[in-house]
Amino acid sequence: MSSQRVSGTAVQRTIAVLGSAVFFVVAPCTLAGLVPWSITGWQLRPPFLGLELTRGIGAIMILAGVPGLVDAFARFALQGLGTPAPIAPTRNLVVTGLYRYVRNPIYVAVVAIILGQAVLMGDWRLIVYGALLWLAFHVFVVAYEEPTLERTFGREYEAFRAAVPRWIPRMTPWRPAGPTSSHTARPPGLRKSRHSWLARSATERGRPRRFR
Repeated sequence: MSSQRVSGTAVQRTIAVLGSAVFFVVAPCTLAGLVPWSITGWQLRPPFLGLELTRGIGAIMILAGVPGLVDAFARFALQGLGTPAPIAPTRNLVVTGLYRYVRNPIYVAVVAIILGQAVLMGDWRLIVYGALLWLAFHVFVVAYEEPTLERTFGREYEAFRAAVPRWIPRMTPWRPAGPTSSHTARPPGLRKSRHSWLARSATERGRPRRFR
């Protein structure tokens, strides 16, 4: 039984990795790469405020956003056993890595990469594009994503949402109450049966034995 469970988890993880890789190319690479290129041609314009220093700030934003984006995708696949795509969501609620600081690190990273390109190239059009994209993310998160996660994970997600901000990262990492790296939604019947078994075991341990 345990070997079958391990094998099944390995298959799920493999499928999740492949699905996340495909979605990474389709979504973030398009939104933060192809679209900015189509707008700017990646041509440098005069720097914002006439300061070349601003280009360095833009480069830092890009260099911070890319690894954060990759890390968040990897955690969705390896720990959540799913993808960021709504059609193939995670089985587990991921609350490790950057998720300890902000609830939506993928969206934050994508917008940071876009704004970083805007500052690096001195192009205001990318500022407008990044702002509009963030607004679309916000509407999607509030209208669909958060209610879906609340229905799926219940109190575990409610605790996560109450402690970790939606957009502005915390200064210190949030640590969930349970000693686990990611939370799995368990059916209520399974939790109830497990608690009943523990109660019966405790009662039997406290009951005196009769020897014949």
